[in-house]
Amino acid sequence: MSEVDAHQHFWRPRRGDYGWLTPEAHPGLYRDFLPEHLAPLLADAGVTRTVLVQAAPSEAETGFLLELARDADFIAGVVGWVDLDAADAPARIEKLAADAKLVGLRPMLQDLPDDDWIRRPALRPALQAMAGAGLAFDALVKPRHLPALRRFLDAWPQLRVVVDHGAKPDIAAGALSPWSDEIRGLARESGAFCKLSGLATEAGPHWATETLQPFADVLVEAFGPDRLMWGSDWPVVNEAGGYLAWRAAAEALTRTLAPEARAAVFGATAAAFYGLRP
Repeated sequence: MSEVDAHQHFWRPRRGDYGWLTPEAHPGLYRDFLPEHLAPLLADAGVTRTVLVQAAPSEAETGFLLELARDADFIAGVVGWVDLDAADAPARIEKLAADAKLVGLRPMLQDLPDDDWIRRPALRPALQAMAGAGLAFDALVKPRHLPALRRFLDAWPQLRVVVDHGAKPDIAAGALSPWSDEIRGLARESGAFCKLSGLATEAGPHWATETLQPFADVLVEAFGPDRLMWGSDWPVVNEAGGYLAWRAAAEALTRTLAPEARAAVFGATAAAFYGLRP
């Protein structure tokens, strides 16, 4: 089984899609990050396939990512964005899903003013269209969203959902609780998956593997290797040590897992969840 990076990004700032990406806020990220920049890192890490995830609330960006996926063989799937609130959202979803590389959609929940937005009845047609098209739902949330997400998961058991970045616990502040109770409850009461990603960023630029360990342990225990998948969150991870440093840390954080469990976290789980082609 080949190894999979379940969460990475590409962007070209001059496209104008990325409201959050400014030279003042993210000077090290404000440049092009494209397949030719990631390929050497994948080779060094032994990763053969990736899931390319949207970084802007724009269907135009989704089209851009799908174009990149057609030219870069290592991109096994794309998680895009659709305006789920739009009256014609089901038709938009159906059109995008005609591209076999589209494996999921991600509303940027962490940026919305209403923490309970995802449970609005108006979204039901779009969510039904997603489920019907076999698309996964990437939940970009923070700890404050977990109660609403648990209720959402209870209402939509037919939708495949993965929690991005472990729901972004506040590792820098050492806030293991109440996040740990909430994420354990979500894992116990639903069939949701989770990404072992983004932890270094949440810990801050001077993180240590020992600081991340309690949070990683919660995710491994709560979801198990068959529902947990590693992702780099590159190039965002460049603000917290870079691709290879986070990869090495993730391997250390999961060092007690049996070989078959490790193979799941670093490849098989993502391939099964997203239905990636070999």
